[in-house]
Amino acid sequence: MGRDRFLPRHRVGIPIASSTPLVLEAVCLTLPSTAGPVEILRGVDLTVASGETVAIIGPSGSGKSSLLSIAAGLETPTSGKAILFDTNLAGLGEDGRARLRRGRAALVFQSFHLLPNMTAEENVAAPLELAHRKDATTEARAWLDRVGLSSRRTHYPHQLSGGEQQRVALARALAVRPELLFADEPTGNLDGANGALVADLLFDLVSETGAALVLVTHDVRLAERADRTVRMKDGRIDAAESAT
Repeated sequence: MGRDRFLPRHRVGIPIASSTPLVLEAVCLTLPSTAGPVEILRGVDLTVASGETVAIIGPSGSGKSSLLSIAAGLETPTSGKAILFDTNLAGLGEDGRARLRRGRAALVFQSFHLLPNMTAEENVAAPLELAHRKDATTEARAWLDRVGLSSRRTHYPHQLSGGEQQRVALARALAVRPELLFADEPTGNLDGANGALVADLLFDLVSETGAALVLVTHDVRLAERADRTVRMKDGRIDAAESAT
């Protein structure tokens, strides 16, 4: 399905897909500590275009995950602007940011964040049900099949391996066909084989759905698969490189 799927929805009051889903302008984040204020981000500018894949890399403590949290509206910057789908997040409370993300932005974390009391199928169906999709169960089963887990749909998270849990999380995130996917170290807790499988699925499914991707990773080989790599150091963007 292409981007035209948003046009009919726009006519009934749901926003059309943004050509620039994410803009960060001079974003700073300062957090308190016992030793005094700590500058986590220091004037970061970043723009992500529709359908673009951007990898953010850098050493631990460079501000990668904090940048992603601000971009997704999970954390509020000390100063600067975070503009998601043409909306300045500073003007929204926590509930407003959640409503803005719903159906348009999705997140995948290193630690999976599946609901433990739900089966794999129920986890994938949950955001579809929130979107009032009558075909939520059918669609959830189709996505579990897409990630190779149709035989595990009735299993609970504790009955799944780490790689299987991350594939469920990926299916859940992309089942709503978001405009923008945030992924924070999605292969960080996986062994080599499972990490490679999740990486392939991540880029294949993002390409198929047309979603933009903001990926935080320590894996340089994974980052090289993105359209653009942003290197962070000491809370600033140190360099940006486009894929060749």
